[in-house]
Amino acid sequence: MSLPEITQKLLAAKKQKGLSFADLEKILGRDEIWIAAVFYRQASASEEEAKLILETLELGPIYIKDLTEYPLKGLGPIVPTDPLIYRFYEIMQVYGMPIKDVIQEKFGDGIMSAIDFTLDIEKEPDPKGDRVKIIMSGKFLPYKKW
Repeated sequence: MSLPEITQKLLAAKKQKGLSFADLEKILGRDEIWIAAVFYRQASASEEEAKLILETLELGPIYIKDLTEYPLKGLGPIVPTDPLIYRFYEIMQVYGMPIKDVIQEKFGDGIMSAIDFTLDIEKEPDPKGDRVKIIMSGKFLPYKKW
């Protein structure tokens, strides 16, 4: 996967500064996942948020437009090859229909919003090896009848 030029610049500046997305969360007052989505051009920042990101990373205001434009979301119709990302694809291949059925049993016919949505990632210590805990919370949107 080739990254957009702005993503490469943001990641390089973040690395040079020795910052994590969690550090940027404290500075911007926005969730680290959302900030990473802005970096990868899967979310757009307001002009104020873009200015703060760029000031923090000591990048010029020339990139404000890049961070505030509405992005084209998604990776495209491909099977991801990065092993970590592929695992999420695999999880949906194996558990997608069961998840859908359980959600619809509990809520009815509809979907979970990816717009009114939050995502948190936590490190869960475990003596057998640390675990990744992912918490997705999306508003339920019932299908409308007309």
